Amino acid sequence: MKAWEKDQGTEGSIVSMFGDPSGEFTRAIGMEMTAEGPASVGIIGRCKRFAMVAVDGVVKAVAIAESELDPAGDDFPEKTLAPALIEMAKSV
Repeated sequence: MKAWEKDQGTEGSIVSMFGDPSGEFTRAIGMEMTAEGPASVGIIGRCKRFAMVAVDGVVKAVAIAESELDPAGDDFPEKTLAPALIEMAKSV
């Protein structure tokens, strides 16, 4: 995560990046992708594409890029990308 943070230029900013190698956090917040399609091709335990705004450890807003035809949210991730996240942050 440190390398990604450096690559994205967020070191020392208000943006925090966290890994979840065991999937514990993913399951705890209900973001594990459980759709049959991905599981049928061996994609098990993957996290849904989401963005979260938290202030002092309190979740203020969440956006999930998923649909019935795209459970991973990869085809239309716009609601989890930076412009949408900035708008979410402004609203909290």
